[in-house]
Amino acid sequence: MDASGTSWVASAREEETPRHHTRWYLVFEGPDGTVLPMPEVRWQTRTTAERTLLAMSDFELRRRIHVVRERAALEHGASPEDGAQPESRRDRTSANAG
Repeated sequence: MDASGTSWVASAREEETPRHHTRWYLVFEGPDGTVLPMPEVRWQTRTTAERTLLAMSDFELRRRIHVVRERAALEHGASPEDGAQPESRRDRTSANAG
């Protein structure tokens, strides 16, 4: 579930590529059919992906959905192409002050 209360399903998709290493990557699927990829999170096999996703905490999944929603400009924050929008603000940070 994201910060707005929308439920998302985390799963793995296989990339169509001739290489055999790390072809599986993380995606989040929304209730309206929206698919938000997180291609920097990759696995060797579907089995490894499924095992990892089952072991991931709710906190970690929420953190990752926040990142992909920012990239898709569905949430305030930085986008990958043109940086932070002028009207955006950061509500939280992943920095540890301790």
